Formats: sequence, structure tokens, C-alpha cells
Amino acid sequence: MKPTGFHLLTLPLVLALPLVGCAVGPDYHHPAAPDVPLTPAPLPAATAAAGGTAQHFTIGADIAGDWWRLFQSPQLDLLIAGAFKNNPNLTAAQETLLEAEENVRAAQGSLLPALSGSFGVQRDKGSGAGLAAFGNGSAGKTSLPAYTLYNASLSVSYSVDVFGGERRQIENIVAQADYERWQLEASYLTLTANIVTAAVNEASLNAQIEATQKLVADEGQLLSILQTQASLGGVAQAQVLQQQATLAQQEATLPPLESQLAQAQNQLAAYAGQFPGNFHLQTFTLQDLKLPTDIPVSLPSAIVAQRPDIAAAAAQLHEASANVGVADANLLPQIKLTAGVGHESLTTGTLFTPQTLLWNLVAGITQPIFEGGQLLAQRKAAIAALRVAGAQYQSTVISAFQNVADALSALQYDADTLSAAQAAREAAAKSLAVTQTQYRLGGQPFSAVLTAEVTYQNALIAEVKARAARLADTAALYQALGGGWWHRQDVTVQCCGIVP
Repeated sequence: MKPTGFHLLTLPLVLALPLVGCAVGPDYHHPAAPDVPLTPAPLPAATAAAGGTAQHFTIGADIAGDWWRLFQSPQLDLLIAGAFKNNPNLTAAQETLLEAEENVRAAQGSLLPALSGSFGVQRDKGSGAGLAAFGNGSAGKTSLPAYTLYNASLSVSYSVDVFGGERRQIENIVAQADYERWQLEASYLTLTANIVTAAVNEASLNAQIEATQKLVADEGQLLSILQTQASLGGVAQAQVLQQQATLAQQEATLPPLESQLAQAQNQLAAYAGQFPGNFHLQTFTLQDLKLPTDIPVSLPSAIVAQRPDIAAAAAQLHEASANVGVADANLLPQIKLTAGVGHESLTTGTLFTPQTLLWNLVAGITQPIFEGGQLLAQRKAAIAALRVAGAQYQSTVISAFQNVADALSALQYDADTLSAAQAAREAAAKSLAVTQTQYRLGGQPFSAVLTAEVTYQNALIAEVKARAARLADTAALYQALGGGWWHRQDVTVQCCGIVP
């Protein structure tokens, strides 16, 4: 029995199925998580109770997806929600992921036969001279009639992936999509951590500016007193000049703080995806931000799974591994099967009759023989790239564990620093109170009160910096642990079978 059009089109795929074997090249296996402690010394159960508050470390505890809400600032929550909607970097990362997903779907099509159809109408007129050349004398004296040729056909082609080159290429593209998926998660994590840090910075600067303005006022009052005393001969002019220098130095610290505050506010506007001129938000203060007291500390194996940058580095390692398989397959024979079926007729009425049927089957195999060393060099390059990706993955894991250890150590030292700063501020406050009492009783001049006030304000600034550092380092720890993206409900992007 003659093959029908349907059988002709499916025959290449049927013939190819027994030929598809295992893919050449290394099979990717996710690297094992390091079995190491997070910090050189055992982690204590809690930090010092600085400012009346200790932070308790809970080993193996889970991380909330919206971890920034632990700072209990509705204003901060509102800012981050707006940034999720308007930040252009997030939009770019989302669209890049969608592009990568479509590339995966496009690549997967290479495993299926390619089917195409065509229909053509051709008008021809032959020359009688051509027939005369074959011995027909009369044909050269008259022209042949014109005719129309109709053609309708279907063709199918299929590259038999015997050695898995196409599958390794798809594996490579899937790994690229996985990388973009983790880059998106990293963008969310970085954005939230940056916003929290910028808000803490703004709150700290606001408090520092307020204290510095009081310092400038106190130094100015002290200068006025000294100038009056000098005019009356009570103090030397050198003391006046010294106080002028002190006041000028204190005034010089104010503009940089104000500049940093303006930059912090502009940075918050950029994070929110807005222009600074259109950004209007209530000012952050340290009183608006509550310190989280129960701090989760993930196990080392969980950190590897939770960190988006580690997952992205693993995707790049996977991509490099698949590239080695592609290079291996390029050295081996390539098999391609094609088939075509169609009809060709001088009239449309007889176009699809059995007499006008045309078909063909073609099987081809190509084996690289001499490529000037290109294929071997490409394979060696792919192997070298795999080693590079492995080293970069290891570096990323080490950096991640360094981030966690740094943040954990910082929280402990931040508590100690805040305790010392608080003790200094309390001592300065008591000294100021005693000096004020003595002044009211006539035992101290007013200049002594101003000096005690200056000491107090300086101690207050140190305490403000210590409180801000504690808040910022808490945010840094949540970022170092991965930020709990696996619990978030605001992102529904799915890539390559992985759902957050």
C-alpha cells in the first residue's frame, strides 16, 4: 500500500523515536550545603538588654515574607507597597523573567517536528526552440501555449536528538530563566532592605540634626556670655577666640547632616519609583521604628536554599553544565529527517486527485570531520566556563555566610555600644541636672550649664547613632537570611516550575 499524506508526515517522528537516547555531557546536581557553624564563637541566646530591650536569637525559626512589618511602622509599610508597584527596576526584572520564560517555550519547540504548508500558483510559457533542440523541427517555428501550474503541499522536518544536544540546549535556556527568576527575587529583597535602611538613616539624621541645632544654640549662648565677660575684663580674649572656633566647628557639622538628609529623602523617592520633586512623605523618626526583639537565625542548609543570590549562582552553574553537553553533542553526528507530500496540477479541479500526488522522504546524517579545531576548542572553553561558574558559586556561598556572620556579630556589638552610649547620655543628663540646680542656687555660672548641655547633646547624638545602627543591622540580618520571599503573597510570578 502506498503511504498516505498523514503517514508520510508522521513517519520521520516514528522512525526517530527509537534513536533518541541519553543526553551527552554532565548531569547537573545541586551542590550540597556546607556543614559549618554560622559564627566562629557559639551564638548567645540574646544580645545585651540595651535601652531596656534585648534581641533574642531563635535558631531554625522561619522568616516572615513581610519581615519589614516587624518594625511596626505603617508609614514604612506604605512606602514599600508603593515601591513594589512603581519601582522601574522591579518592572524591568519582571519583564526580563517573562522574556526568559518565552525563550524556554520557544526552545522546547525544537523537540517537536516542524510542519509547514504551502500553496502556489505559477504561470509559465515555454519556448518552442527548446523542443527543436531535441529534434522536433516544427516546434521551433511556433511558440508553445502558456499554462498555469497549481501546487499545494505539506512538509515536515525533524532533527533527531540522538545525543541530547537539543535537550542540553533547552536545559541551558531553562537555567537562564531560573537565573532571571532568582534575580527578580533578589531585586525584591534588595529593594525592601534598602528602603528600611534608608528610612532608619533618615530618622537618625533627623535626630542628629535636632541635637546639633541645640548644640549650635548652646555654643552660641556660651560665646555671648564669654564675650560679655571679656568686655568686663572677667576672662581673657583667648577664651572668646577658642569658643568662636568651637562654635564654628559645630556649625560646620550641620550642613553635611542636612545634605545627607536631603539625599536620603531623594533616595527614598527613587526607591518608590517617584521623582524627588513629586515625593511627599511624612518624615521618619526613630520613635516611628520599633526594634524587632525575636530574631530568627536560619540553619546553614536553609541559608543556601533561601538566598536568591546563591540560587542565581546555582542557576549559572547549571547553565554552564548544560553548555558542556551542547559542546559534546556538536562533536557527534547530527540526524535530520524530512518528508513532504503535495499535489501539482494544471487545474484546480484536479489538484487533489490521486494522479497529482507528489511525496518525498529524506534522511540525512552529518558528521563533523574538520572544523579547524573550533568544536574541540569550544568544548574546552565550555569546561573552563563550568569551572568558573563552580568557583563563583562557592564565592557566593562564602560571601552569604559572611553576611550572616557580620550581621549577627553587629547586633551583639550594637547592643553593647548602645548600652555604653545610653549610660553616657544618662550620666550627662544627671550632670546637666546637677549643674542646673547649682546654677539656680548661685553655685555655678550659666556658662557651666551650657557646657553641661553641650556634653549632654553630644552624648545624645552618640546614642542616636547607636540606636540607628541597631535598627539598620537588624534589617541587614533579615536580608542576609533571604528575607522570607517564600512566604510572600505579593509576587505570583512562576518560572520553570518553581513557584515562590
